[in-house]
Amino acid sequence: MSETLLNLKNKRTAYRIYLILGALFISSLVVSNLIFQKFFYWDFFGIYTFEISVGILPYPITFLITDIISEVYGKRKANQIVTAGIFASFFSLLIVYASSSVPATAWSPINDEIFNQVFGATVIAVFASMMAYLFAQYIDIQIFHFWKRVTKGKHLWLRNNFSTFSSQFIDTLTVLLLLCSAGIIDWDRFGILLLNGFLFKILVAALDTPILYLCVYVMRKRFKLKQGGELALEI
Repeated sequence: MSETLLNLKNKRTAYRIYLILGALFISSLVVSNLIFQKFFYWDFFGIYTFEISVGILPYPITFLITDIISEVYGKRKANQIVTAGIFASFFSLLIVYASSSVPATAWSPINDEIFNQVFGATVIAVFASMMAYLFAQYIDIQIFHFWKRVTKGKHLWLRNNFSTFSSQFIDTLTVLLLLCSAGIIDWDRFGILLLNGFLFKILVAALDTPILYLCVYVMRKRFKLKQGGELALEI
């Protein structure tokens, strides 16, 4: 795909937007790892009742952001965000581990038992999430750019949904396999959680397509970017 060269002012603006997208991506990823132990149900207009972890709520945002970055900034910049997310998640894991290692005071509103109950499985959860994340995000980017080449930069909806559907299934499957193997979730919940998680992510991926189109449209207009073109941001 062709790259659009920017003047200094536009390059600074493009970098700021890239950093904001990166911040949203990393915060969504880290938060999803910390809140995953709460499960909720959602009655989807009486058609289907989802039973899913709240950790799934911010996670689709990460795939939307990598698709935006892939489309506007290119494959290399998308991979950089994924790599930064991995380091941020492991760093948050170290902070949680250190926090659980120090004893709580007698007057602490949250004692050791409650803290460990909420965050005790975070180490395994982050590992499971990172394994799934590593596979899913890189696969998402690869599939996205495969369809971008095939369609010659057209049909954004196709590469957005095809890449997300494939990667989200891999993500959901890997996380559940690791969590069930670790004993955090019972194996008898595996099938229903896999179905619920994947269906929910497909639904969200379909719903975020207009948001992707809007963001890409605004970026293309702002930087005079041609269809299928990418911004050149050399470091």
